[in-house]
Amino acid sequence: MSHFQPQIKIPATYMRGGTSKGVFFNLTDLPTEAQVPGEARDKLLLRVIGSPDPYGKHTDGMGGATSSTSKTVILSKSEQPNHDVDYLFGQVAIDKPFIDWSGNCGNLTAAVGSFAIANGLVDADKIPENGIAEVQIWQANIKKTIIAHVPITNGQVQETGDFELDGVTFPAAEVKIDFVSPSDPNEDLFPTGNLVDDLEVPGIGTFKATMINAGIPTIFVNASDIGYSGIELQGDINGDADALTRFEIIRAYGAIKMGLIASIEEAKTRQHTPKIAFVSPAADYTASSGKPIADSQIDLNVRALSMGLLHHAMMGTAAVAIATAASIPGTLVNLAAGGGDRNSVCFGHPSGTLKVGAETSIDNDRWSVSKVSMSRSARVLMEGFVRVPERATY
Repeated sequence: MSHFQPQIKIPATYMRGGTSKGVFFNLTDLPTEAQVPGEARDKLLLRVIGSPDPYGKHTDGMGGATSSTSKTVILSKSEQPNHDVDYLFGQVAIDKPFIDWSGNCGNLTAAVGSFAIANGLVDADKIPENGIAEVQIWQANIKKTIIAHVPITNGQVQETGDFELDGVTFPAAEVKIDFVSPSDPNEDLFPTGNLVDDLEVPGIGTFKATMINAGIPTIFVNASDIGYSGIELQGDINGDADALTRFEIIRAYGAIKMGLIASIEEAKTRQHTPKIAFVSPAADYTASSGKPIADSQIDLNVRALSMGLLHHAMMGTAAVAIATAASIPGTLVNLAAGGGDRNSVCFGHPSGTLKVGAETSIDNDRWSVSKVSMSRSARVLMEGFVRVPERATY
């Protein structure tokens, strides 16, 4: 009879942040070999989530078998000056043995501050007895600063409240998030040098595209140019294999034009970035919850794909790109919102609406963004230990 070792226990917290959820770890709680990047870490986190799963269900793991719920986070006391916590995000593929470390999860950012405070990663003198704690987060994937404004009541993180976020069923406490200089001043906000490009996609067509690097590299196209109304929900696209293939090809050619990859083949191992989204002028629609959204409530509609499927709401990082592009006259996002100068927009997505703001400026024909702000919420769902078979860690 074979001798199988018992499972190992690793302290973990299961959290919702914005419209996503994931498994959060304190770096020092991970097995030694998984405290550094590499195969051992990836194998461990894949097993925690339950990937790769050819059934696409994550039945044998903590994942939820969607891009919004197949996420892992590793947090540690920051090694950067003037920061509290280092935030490393791993987007776990569902059907492949692969973790993408190339980008941030903006939604889960809202939970990072709460976890950091509750787990002693933020100095006690920064936490008021009652009020707002400003947690300085170093986003280690993309090397950017994010500030989470976390409400504190009686010295504890305040999670309950009446703030409603479309895409999240129950209300909670509002957590304001500031993405500071979400585009590197040394990098071009528009890597092609243009606010709008003609993106040539062999076999499919040529499309107007705004390609921007803010929050996460994002390719925006007009809904009408690719045969959509712009008010689609997940069911309208995610069951259409041909449509998904077409989006992936457009995304791959956009990634080449943005200088992110050198060949189409490379896109397969870079699923998390760039994102592809399509925009359209404000129009009435019914959100996935059945709630009616009136065109008077929004400035434009945006739909975005994540990990090859239409997202149920909006990725936080793509919302940063939307906010930035909307505030720069002449981009496809700005034009869909009606054009002109604007420092905030409210956009419609499949689950409802989201308001985002951006501070942008131009100097010598070069645009930069100093800050993007939005509100999310976060909540601990469960805490304790995850268990994995010991052989998953080597």
